[in-house]
Amino acid sequence: MERLIKPLSKLSGRVLVPPDKSITHRALILSALAEGTSTIETPLEAEDCRSTAHGLQSLGCQIDFQPKQWTVKGRGLWGLMKPRGPLDCGNSGTTMRLLSGLLAAQDFVTDLTGDASLCKRPMDRVARPLEQMGARMTMTGGKFPPLTINGTRNLKPIDWKNPVSSAQVKSAVLLAALHTIGETIYEEPFLSRDHTERMLSACGVNVRREGARIRLAGPARLKAQTWRVPGDFSSAAFFIAAALLVKESHVTLESVNLNPTRTGFLSVLTAMGAAIDVANSNDVGGEPVGNVIVRGPARLKGITLKKADVPHLIDEIPLLAVVATQAQGTTVLDDVGELRVKESDRIHAMVQNLSSMGASIKETETGMIIAGPTPLHGAVVDSCCDHRIAMSMAVAGLIASGETHINQCECVSISFPQFWETLDTLK
Repeated sequence: MERLIKPLSKLSGRVLVPPDKSITHRALILSALAEGTSTIETPLEAEDCRSTAHGLQSLGCQIDFQPKQWTVKGRGLWGLMKPRGPLDCGNSGTTMRLLSGLLAAQDFVTDLTGDASLCKRPMDRVARPLEQMGARMTMTGGKFPPLTINGTRNLKPIDWKNPVSSAQVKSAVLLAALHTIGETIYEEPFLSRDHTERMLSACGVNVRREGARIRLAGPARLKAQTWRVPGDFSSAAFFIAAALLVKESHVTLESVNLNPTRTGFLSVLTAMGAAIDVANSNDVGGEPVGNVIVRGPARLKGITLKKADVPHLIDEIPLLAVVATQAQGTTVLDDVGELRVKESDRIHAMVQNLSSMGASIKETETGMIIAGPTPLHGAVVDSCCDHRIAMSMAVAGLIASGETHINQCECVSISFPQFWETLDTLK
């Protein structure tokens, strides 16, 4: 399906963005491991989170799906059942990596697979620490899905220093560590998003953070919880960027998760010269939440992205490339090679698409260099079946002259099923 985007002179209104995808995944998994029944209020009812839920159901979990509320009957640390067949993770790397940590400690063999895109994404970075703990994992070419996990109840704690900051690898190791006797230490170069640590602590788990080093003492018993999922910052980011770039805009994003390990995009935009206000801050389930108020247009200047900032805005890099086309001077987005192994090669996709719209953008091995400001013109662009590419190019189309055609636009359902309808309400 194709989506037509026309330029706008104004965006105005209030947006309630979808619930947080990362937290919904984790609430499902921790609820499955808990003792008792947990409730997830306002979960993200999107394809990726459904993949996690269906995988847990195949492992014997009872999940009751009601509008805006899911109920999960926990099975404890070792109560999961061997599935009858492979677990289909769909397009969700989070599902596959987090379930790998869970299944490494189960005393049965499990096969995990996914769609064509997911089966091109490397899983060896998760396999290495889990194998060090005692699980056995088999992958295509030693790296790619489908993968087979031969779990064991005799996992041992490890002291693991990961070469790349990754919340998914960290979460997989911590989930496995729940089942060990002793302390697991996980360290990464820079602190990645910390939802797992926060949520484990809420469940009563002895987990401590020392900078970018995490300590977890196992075995742990998890208490059932009522989780309330805040708005997803990564979804809000598209409307923050659009409001900064479209003239005469005034947009308020309501009840957005403002966890500092997620909001690097706000910090970078501020460094570029944007004025963004945050109001009505409060705490929801251990996560800071507030309204984000954006007025446009902003006079922006180019920046060089710092390596330490990358883990806190990795999902927003394609969108930042769009913003950079309208900033004065050169923007250097380096050390973002991780984008090449997401749902698509996001570096190549953004360079190709923005180049076709007239942007001055260069692809490097580990990032992009963008010179601006450059007027954009409409073009036919390729979403690469990647939800973040599709939504980033929608923002570009709002400030381009002429019409922009985005192919395979239905991929937004992976994380933001109502994106196109929400955008229409602000016109």
